[in-house]
Amino acid sequence: MKQYKLVKLSCILLLLICCSLYADRVVLKQGQTLTGDILSERPAQIIFDIGIEVISIPKEKILEYEYTSSYTIDSEPNKSAAGKGRIFATSARPKMSIEKCVELVSEAVVKVSTPAGIGSGFFINKDGYLITNYHVVERETKIEVTVFQKTAEGFEKKSFKKVKIEALNPFVDLALLKVEDLGDTKLTFVSLGDIDKLEVGEQVFAIGNPLGLERTVTNGVVSTKSRAFEGLVYVQTNADINPGNSGGPLFNLAGEVIGVTNMGYIFAGGLGFAIPIDYVKQFLDNREAFAYDKDNPNTGFRYVQPDKRKNKTKPDLVRPGV
Repeated sequence: MKQYKLVKLSCILLLLICCSLYADRVVLKQGQTLTGDILSERPAQIIFDIGIEVISIPKEKILEYEYTSSYTIDSEPNKSAAGKGRIFATSARPKMSIEKCVELVSEAVVKVSTPAGIGSGFFINKDGYLITNYHVVERETKIEVTVFQKTAEGFEKKSFKKVKIEALNPFVDLALLKVEDLGDTKLTFVSLGDIDKLEVGEQVFAIGNPLGLERTVTNGVVSTKSRAFEGLVYVQTNADINPGNSGGPLFNLAGEVIGVTNMGYIFAGGLGFAIPIDYVKQFLDNREAFAYDKDNPNTGFRYVQPDKRKNKTKPDLVRPGV
C-alpha cells in the first residue's frame, strides 16, 4: 500500500511538471509567476485560465508574459510520393483562441510584391520556402518578399529581393518560392493541417495584405469544404477575402493552414474561397513535375515589350529596283 501511494504521488508530480512545461506564463510586478492558458488578450487586460478558475489580470500589474512554445511541430523530412525529402511541416496542436493563434503564426505570413501588384504568402519551413498563388507571380520574375518580425516596439519589416521561383502549378493556382538572401534571419513557419479533419461550421481565420493593408486578420467559419468550380474543389468561407489576400493562409484554430486563399467577391461579402491544403501537399510532394524553367515561356517567363518608336514621321518608301 505504501509503495502504491509513492507511485501515485510520483505520477501526480510528473503530471504537474508536464503541465507547467506546456503552460503560458505570466509574471506579476509583485514577483509572483502564474502558469496556465492565456485565453484572450485585450488592450487593458489578459483573460487567464489557471486551471481551477478563469481570471482577469490588468496589464498594469503584469511585468511580462509569454505564450508557450512547447507545442511541437514535426519538421523532420519524410519521404514524399516523389521520393524526395518532404519540405513542409505538420503538427499536433490543440485548438486555441484566435488571439493566441495569431500570436503564434502571424510572423510566418509575408507580403509578395511584383511589378504587377501585391499578394500574400507563408513560409513552410525555416529554409525560406514559401507558398503563394500562381496568379500572384504569373509572368513575373522580379519578386520581392516582405517579412514582418516582432520587436519590442511592434513589428519590423524586412524585405528580400533575391527570390527564386521553384515550382509553378497554374492548374490549381499554386507557386513555390524560395528566399535566397535570408542571411542570419530566423524564420517562423507554419504547419499544414488535414482537410479530412475540417468540419463545416468550424471557425477559421485568414491573415494577408488585402488592398495593401498589411497583416490584416479576418475570421469566419467554413461554409462548405467541397465547393466545385471548373473541375476543382475549394473551401468556402465567410471570412473576408479581398485582392491582396491571394496566396495567404487560411488557418484553423490549431494554427494549422487548411487552405490557400485565392478568390473572393468584393461586392458580395461572405464569399471567400481557398485551395484545400491537400492540393498544396500534393503539389509539394511532386514539385519536381512542376519545376520552374526560365527557358520555357509557359512556366511564367515574362517577355519585356520593346520600346516604342521615337521617330513618329513616316519612313521614306523605297521601291524595289529603283
